[in-house]
Amino acid sequence: MEDSILTLVEKIPQLENGNRVILGIDGLSRSGKTTFANKVKQALQEKNVPLQIFHIDDYIVERKRRYNTENEEWFEYYNLQWDVEWLKNNFFQKLKISNELHLPTYDDHSDTHRVKSVTLPKTCFIIVEGVFLQRSEWKRFYDFMLYIDCPREKRFNRESVGTQSNMEKFKNRYWKAEDYYIKTEDPMKQADLVLRN
Repeated sequence: MEDSILTLVEKIPQLENGNRVILGIDGLSRSGKTTFANKVKQALQEKNVPLQIFHIDDYIVERKRRYNTENEEWFEYYNLQWDVEWLKNNFFQKLKISNELHLPTYDDHSDTHRVKSVTLPKTCFIIVEGVFLQRSEWKRFYDFMLYIDCPREKRFNRESVGTQSNMEKFKNRYWKAEDYYIKTEDPMKQADLVLRN
């Protein structure tokens, strides 16, 4: 993993004074995105590079908007898990121009949101990590995109035993949405760098 981080740091655009560079870390569920993002964050912090990291799963919508909507389960996961247009207009479009973001952050236990304010330095790296980041509505906002490729079996084995027991949910919700994403967006081809995990 250390070699992969060095490779990434060498390839991403240089940070110039007064600019922000947006790095996307994309990959399917349990591919290792969050772990890798945190390693990159640590590597940049050791070089005293200002940065901010965002996890796209912090901004999912409440359950009633993404479950039992009369749509197919895969459609709910891909299209309704996030308010895609709201994030485009109020998150992605503002990353380079706003000094402060006000983001409704989701709490899984209470199924509610609490607005959190994030102050962005004028000069910084911004890391956005999560699934489906290269969807058509969002893909133009990144300066550099990393895709972490990991086989489905390996990703599935990283789930808890309890989560693995609901195989129908994987088949009907998660895997169909992943297949749709791969077919429609071809994220490995679009990415600037692909890492195998």
